[in-house]
Amino acid sequence: MNGPLDGLKIFDLTRILAGPHCTQILGDLGAEIIKIERPGMGDDTRNFAPPYLRDENGDDSSESAYFAGTNRNKRSITLNLSDPEGQALARRMIAQCDVLVENFKTGTLAKYGLGFDDLHGEFPRLIYCSITGFGQTGPYASRPGYDALIQAMGGVMSLTGEPDGTPMKIGVSIADMMSGMYAGMSILAAVRHQQLTGQGQHIDISMLDSHVAWLANQGMSYLATGEVPARLGNSHPSIVPYQVMPSADGHFVLSVGNDPTFERFCGVAGCAHLLEDERFRTAPERVRNRDHVTEVLNAITGAKPSAWWLAELEKAKIGCGPINDLAQVFDDPQVKAREMVIEMAHPATGKAPAKLIASPIKMSGTPVTYRQAPPTLGQHTEEVLAELLDIPASEVAALREKGVV
Repeated sequence: MNGPLDGLKIFDLTRILAGPHCTQILGDLGAEIIKIERPGMGDDTRNFAPPYLRDENGDDSSESAYFAGTNRNKRSITLNLSDPEGQALARRMIAQCDVLVENFKTGTLAKYGLGFDDLHGEFPRLIYCSITGFGQTGPYASRPGYDALIQAMGGVMSLTGEPDGTPMKIGVSIADMMSGMYAGMSILAAVRHQQLTGQGQHIDISMLDSHVAWLANQGMSYLATGEVPARLGNSHPSIVPYQVMPSADGHFVLSVGNDPTFERFCGVAGCAHLLEDERFRTAPERVRNRDHVTEVLNAITGAKPSAWWLAELEKAKIGCGPINDLAQVFDDPQVKAREMVIEMAHPATGKAPAKLIASPIKMSGTPVTYRQAPPTLGQHTEEVLAELLDIPASEVAALREKGVV
């Protein structure tokens, strides 16, 4: 068994990040992913490079690291959807699939007769998931969506950065990643409905919707008060101290979530006298007096090195941690123990396996599986067309000559 989704067949019309992230999650869980790519070009992220995967000599291979990060457990075929023959082949393959996932701009696939309304009557069981910047409805529906644009419009940039600095985006493409995760969860719910009723449906995932949804406590703060939250840098809007702290040789993160923990911190730091000051005594007062509390505590933590603080605070069961760069992250004993890096043989890297970030999903009965390395462009075209549509290699060669595949 390949995983809990073994037997689920997905026609994958996604590219860049949000859609491929969604389908990789489902592929790791055992679904069969048939990735459709443009002949000669493929997924845009094949050209989002450098960096590339490295071969056995330490040189760049032909495969971008960006593409490899979200396309394992997929088989790649090339198909020209603008060609009527390509569209016909797509419909024949869709007939063999349970789910279609796409993240083209709203309305694009309808031009090729492959929109939800075009397919639902013929394939009522098909789950059709669309991931777009702004959704299928509303005044922005026709606009393209990009991660930085969504971070800006969705409010998170207004919350990120130093109070007197410029708005900042988060350092990873979080709008893409979160919309991909919401799409994956929605597909799983739709699969359950499909199993119970035999019916498919259209899943409409908007990057902006997803972004607004995870504004979480900050979004709720605005809705509750009508007050627009300000940027606080590394500080928490409702807890102090819960932030980056200076040390004698750098910085570390301190997370004090309640009054008993703050009392223990004061014991470790040798500043129990602060508990006699009403500005420090309770969590609400620490928030109200944030600037003064931060100034005093920064002077205290700045007197000793990070290693001392991390060791002593850990002994006292106080939340703290180092600020790791990525070399330190992947060398961290906890990350290693959780096997968050995997290696897979890849045709482009020769004897050197490709290193990939593993799935974080740990399931005791039906664990994720890693079956297919990120594919080269069109690597499985002949294989998939023969398997699904019984098309011989000679016909595939003729289709390739015509630019259909």
